[in-house]
Amino acid sequence: MKLIIRKMTLEDVPSVVELDQKSFSLPWPERSFRFELTENPASRCWVAELNGKLVGMIVVWLVVDEAHVATIATHPDFRRQGIGQKLLSHALQKLLEQGAQSSFLEVRESNIAAQAMYRKFGYEETGRRRRYYKDNDEDAILMNLDSLTPQRLLLDSTLDREEHNER
Repeated sequence: MKLIIRKMTLEDVPSVVELDQKSFSLPWPERSFRFELTENPASRCWVAELNGKLVGMIVVWLVVDEAHVATIATHPDFRRQGIGQKLLSHALQKLLEQGAQSSFLEVRESNIAAQAMYRKFGYEETGRRRRYYKDNDEDAILMNLDSLTPQRLLLDSTLDREEHNER
């Protein structure tokens, strides 16, 4: 089984929306993904496929020299297999090539697994947005990666070892 990461296309949108709905209590509407692909010049979008099935997606905005992770999700049946890490690594590598020097994101306070993944990349908690998520008034944790370097993104072998050790 080989994971393929490629640019998201308009044909992917129905599957991406389905994945988003399975992953989040406040999913993006279909028109938002279409906007990201066709109208937002800052947007960079990728999907992950495993045996022809869409199992992950990421949307990142390049704003001047900052990569803002807008959304990232792995299909619930394929979590804890390193797919999210590979998607994030791929996206950050591509944005580094396009001039990104740092990265930023928001994550639910309760999403400990995602926070742990981000910390593996060097993201640090820098603040919080109180009552950010409107479905339950949960806080968003703000996380920054101040220095985006190629060395930080060459995590595949390290991540694979860590995943193996967790099994």
